[in-house]
Amino acid sequence: MAIERRKDNKKRVLKEGEYQRSNGSFEFKWRDKMGKRHSVYAKTLDELREKELDVLRDTLDGINVDVKNLTINDLYNKWKTLKKGLKDNTFSNYKYSYEQFVEPKFGRIKLTDLKRTDVRAFYNYLADERHIKVNSIDCIHTVLHQVLGLAVEDDYLRYNPSDNALKELKRAHSSDFDTRRALTLEEQQIFENYLAGSAKYAHWLPIFTVMLWTGMRVGELTGLRWEDVDFKENTISVNHTLVYFSRGKQNGCTFAVNTPKTEAGKRMIPMLPKVKEALLKEKAFQEKVGISCKAEVDGFSNFIFVNRFGSVQNQSMLNKALKRIIRDCNYELLDKSGGKEITTLPNFSNHSLRHTFTTRMCEAGVNIKAMQDILGHADVETTLGIYADATKDLKSKEIRGFEEYFKSLTEEESE
Repeated sequence: MAIERRKDNKKRVLKEGEYQRSNGSFEFKWRDKMGKRHSVYAKTLDELREKELDVLRDTLDGINVDVKNLTINDLYNKWKTLKKGLKDNTFSNYKYSYEQFVEPKFGRIKLTDLKRTDVRAFYNYLADERHIKVNSIDCIHTVLHQVLGLAVEDDYLRYNPSDNALKELKRAHSSDFDTRRALTLEEQQIFENYLAGSAKYAHWLPIFTVMLWTGMRVGELTGLRWEDVDFKENTISVNHTLVYFSRGKQNGCTFAVNTPKTEAGKRMIPMLPKVKEALLKEKAFQEKVGISCKAEVDGFSNFIFVNRFGSVQNQSMLNKALKRIIRDCNYELLDKSGGKEITTLPNFSNHSLRHTFTTRMCEAGVNIKAMQDILGHADVETTLGIYADATKDLKSKEIRGFEEYFKSLTEEESE
């Protein structure tokens, strides 16, 4: 006589350990290797069977099922009792770092909910919002990595979610960069391609494109008005600069329009096709989303680059945007690298983009006098100084190419 199999209220056969509860939800019961009973619950049978697969994977991997309510802080308390061999002051510094920065919020996360991206987001929060220096985060990471390593040893986690997190933070928040140095061509291409392909940051592409391909100073760019651009003659008139300054603690900061520092600052810049395209793209975007300039500064209005509220931009806003863009671009590059050594973006500022434009002109062999006029330098010595720096790198690159060429000729003769 065949044994009748248990079924749910939809006549589906239930597997061993599966039960439908009186409220219509489902339960799966099993025993661990020590004979202890465990259960998981789900609203649907399909969802329950997904959880059953997780249970099976955990069992095969030897993952401890008692981890359900265990937090990072619980593991930290265990780590404190087990950690030996440290000097008292070192151990005190470790405890301070954890209890000051990890324990209050991040430490409350359950191990079952913890992912690599959570650790990355936590380190970014410390660096970007708490303004904790990378060296201090290094100390925090030392403790957190050991605590989570304990969870792996005790079979609570398959892997340590903090592996490589500090290394990635240092690469993403690269500080090893001379702000006077221009971006290399490869770095510039990485930056422009990332902006063009990023849904999150694409709205920043026009302003940084104009900065990269005109060499305008930040105040000249943020103060640029639509009437300063001649789309027919393909020129940009630089005749004023927008400044943002403090009026004291009580009065906060405000904007003002100034004339250029010197007569050379007043100039007409040729508008490259890429710049024209960027400006037209900005115009179309603002019309599409209903943004228009609401600001008036010393009688000047109709500014091109405004935020979503119609207010003008300033150097601090742009540098903060650059910092976020560099960070997220580098994380994307590192995620795709598969552990290989790759080029990432340095921690550059708005002024670096002006130097970058100058360097590209040098590489293209643009006449020094033309460069001086385009950049608005009153003294040609300023232009020559930048030119010397740019051509020094170019000469090194050219001589390396010559060396490789000469080496190949020598090898051919010896064959």
